[in-house]
Amino acid sequence: MKKCKVLDSSFFNRPTVEVARELIGKWLCRRVSESSESFRIRICETEAYDGLEDKACHAHRGKTARNEVMFGPAGHWYVYLCYGMHWMLNAVTGPKDFPAAVLIRGCCSVVGPGRLTKAFSVNRKCDRLEISEKSGLWVEDDNFVVNCDEIFIGPRVGIGYAGPEWEHKPFRFVWKPPMEA
Repeated sequence: MKKCKVLDSSFFNRPTVEVARELIGKWLCRRVSESSESFRIRICETEAYDGLEDKACHAHRGKTARNEVMFGPAGHWYVYLCYGMHWMLNAVTGPKDFPAAVLIRGCCSVVGPGRLTKAFSVNRKCDRLEISEKSGLWVEDDNFVVNCDEIFIGPRVGIGYAGPEWEHKPFRFVWKPPMEA
């Protein structure tokens, strides 16, 4: 196995769409308790949500108790409950006071954001945690590069309420990896 670098806040403190694209092929890692082994799966699908003007972004209407972590420093998890049943895992990006995040929609063997959070035991307790090994939920880079021509770039899923301008933004990144990625 290649040597991996744990990504710190400097990776996430960049433009949201750039981070969403560059998370493709990185390892999402989880250790549920100090006594448990960690596991990891490559990220293969992300979506960017980029600031107050983005009508699909939870912060579009301003800061609330639920979304205030998005206004904080980059490199923290924003976890929320969707439809009262599925936890959604988002990495906060960009500068402080610019609310933006990347939704981790799927990993190589786990398709769908709800299934992903179940597989990784992600729930409200993960909300606001720093993206770090210490928190038990982090991202690693082993310098694996996904070729641009292997990544589908298209509109985000399920945001018709945001209107056509935002619904059709190319803020979703999907990689269909070969079996041994």
